[in-house]
Amino acid sequence: MNTPVPVPAKRLLLLSVSAGAGHVRAAEALHAWAATIYPQVRIQHLDAMDYVPSGFREIYSTLYLKLVARYPTLWSLLYQSSDKAPPDAMAQKLRRMVERLNTRALRKAVTEFGPDAVICTHFLPAEILMHETERGRFDRPVWVQVTDFDLHGLWVMPHMAGYFAANEEVAFRMRRAGIEPSKIHVTGIPVMPAFGFAPERAQCAKELGLDPERFTILLMGGGAGLGELDATAERLLTIDPDMQVIALAGRNADLLEKLQTLAGKHSGRLSPQGFSDRVERLMACTDVVVTKPGGLTTSECLAMGLPMIVHSPIPGQEERNADYLLEQDAALKAMDDVGLEYRVWQLVHEPMLLQRIRDNAKRLGKPAAARGVLAVVLGKAIGHASA
Repeated sequence: MNTPVPVPAKRLLLLSVSAGAGHVRAAEALHAWAATIYPQVRIQHLDAMDYVPSGFREIYSTLYLKLVARYPTLWSLLYQSSDKAPPDAMAQKLRRMVERLNTRALRKAVTEFGPDAVICTHFLPAEILMHETERGRFDRPVWVQVTDFDLHGLWVMPHMAGYFAANEEVAFRMRRAGIEPSKIHVTGIPVMPAFGFAPERAQCAKELGLDPERFTILLMGGGAGLGELDATAERLLTIDPDMQVIALAGRNADLLEKLQTLAGKHSGRLSPQGFSDRVERLMACTDVVVTKPGGLTTSECLAMGLPMIVHSPIPGQEERNADYLLEQDAALKAMDDVGLEYRVWQLVHEPMLLQRIRDNAKRLGKPAAARGVLAVVLGKAIGHASA
């Protein structure tokens, strides 16, 4: 790892929104990288949802999760209509006004920290600071990190110091949306440092009680298209008697208990896991990841050169993430549980196909994306402060 250029002590503020986990994880990745390579910089990460009334949080975060889970068609219509809506449309003005009324505490926290630069991993705090900038109440540079392999219209706004894009197509869309080319930086989506330094497969497999020589699948979610995670895991275990499955239940204690019961029936071939902050170690002993195509999860897989089978994408951003991965031949897609069974069988029995997808995933991976983001932001923050 190259030594970064020293910078004077600065204050860097990271703003995210816990509407889904990806925006927060991107900010956490930036925090981890900055703390390691810029120890003289004071860093603070704020989740905007910690600074809003409970009613607003319920609508903004909880309602979003319910919509995408229960009413995906409605969410798709909302996503598309908001993507095309002009900024001066009455509905957009009303939305921004409601957001401002509910984010006074957030604005106060930003002022109290006194940042030299701000990176937003969600459009909400960027919009709030855009309004503050327009009113002359905030004069620090605000940067926007887009966290998917596509660009939604809500991310595009004036008075931003710059934008960070996942790939060249997103950068192209930014230019077409009117963002100045000089403000666009193709860095990738930030992931934690650990995803750039793959641990040794044999050691990680040993920690899980698995055989490092066996074909192994990491199952990261069920979703409507694939049924319950335990049922999906059991189905996968029937494909090949030598195959192993790691099933990640997250914080779902009931699901973890079901998986543990199932593991007892399959003599060391199933490794149930609850919430883990060391997913890179699970990925290190994996041949294929079965996952929903969220921007952060797919970026983590790509950083480790892992082939994916994607399923049940949320209409809008995840569908576009899936399209990107499929176009780049870095993933396969399962339409349902039968499709998943076939895709896994395919990769088990066609090693050349598996290797091709693995090579493409590695080609697309940007494990040091956060380093590039921080180099731009901190360099510009220095210039701003000394101007």
